Amino acid sequence: MQLSDFDYDLPQALIAQKPLPGRTDSRLLAVTQAGLAHRQFVHLRDYLRPNDMLVLNDTKVVPARFFAQKDSGGQAEVLLERVLPGVSEAGPENSEEALCQVRVSKPLRPGQTLRCQGEVITALGRESSFYRLRFPGSVFAFLDRRGELPLPPYIQREAVSEEDVERYQTVFAENPGAVAAPTAGLHFSEEFLAEVQSQGVNVAKITLHVGAGTFQPVRQEDLSQHQMHEEYFHIGSTSRDAIMASKEQGGRIIAVGTTVLRALESGVQDGELRPGEGSTRLFIKPGYRFQVVDALVTNFHLPRSTLMMLVCALGGHERMMAAYRCAVAEGYRFFSYGDAMFIEGDQGV
Repeated sequence: MQLSDFDYDLPQALIAQKPLPGRTDSRLLAVTQAGLAHRQFVHLRDYLRPNDMLVLNDTKVVPARFFAQKDSGGQAEVLLERVLPGVSEAGPENSEEALCQVRVSKPLRPGQTLRCQGEVITALGRESSFYRLRFPGSVFAFLDRRGELPLPPYIQREAVSEEDVERYQTVFAENPGAVAAPTAGLHFSEEFLAEVQSQGVNVAKITLHVGAGTFQPVRQEDLSQHQMHEEYFHIGSTSRDAIMASKEQGGRIIAVGTTVLRALESGVQDGELRPGEGSTRLFIKPGYRFQVVDALVTNFHLPRSTLMMLVCALGGHERMMAAYRCAVAEGYRFFSYGDAMFIEGDQGV
């Protein structure tokens, strides 16, 4: 398949610029074997069965953008891609190095410095399209002092509001490291999670830190030439065991977000989901055979994006493209602050 096979017409007016008043207030387009159904998000409970497993991404968005001045006097805008684990023996939360996107008029040279409110960051070199930077102490501590929340590029308003600080974070966010929110999780309130658990649905958490590379466009029409961005994930033993127990009891594994889906499928070794951590460049597109995930809760994705390819791989290309055309016609709200979908896989896993 080619890049153009995942295109669709999206009016700019349908791109949500703000969240709705309540987390569970959005609409839900259910894409199941029975066809399409237009519901509210709270009706997700009607599609869940006892022993099903909802898997959540507990990553926490960090204030990943800051502005600095080069030692030559020029200005720089810096956006964290990911903290480099293993640089500090004390753990990634104390790491002093990270890969970052840096917007500057001229490329940074190794050894060149950036200054942000008196603090100095040193460029160590390039890795692909990112710069490897050394910070004055913990990267996360620096960002807490100097950074700001980076809203996605398609949210076209200047200021980050107090509402954004709260709502561009899931209620179950625990582990700092993401540049962007796992947006499917934004629809869940603590009350709604308690409600679905009361009907016998299981819940487990894993971690995938969403990087800025998630917003990078696919530039090659030939998809075999596309190189996926790298993201860190961790699947704990307790969560892995709970996921497999649900599956053995006949429950479905329902990923809350494409980040969870990629992490779970990346965690498969020799045909079995295993606990542990690592980095993934897994590119899921039509033809991929799912080994863990049976269904997905997700938002609506950019045309011609790898996430669009992922949902087509799970739900079937023709069915998902038809669902997107229907969503546009029905005025659904798109992207991070938009409405949700529930997609049943069509592979019979």
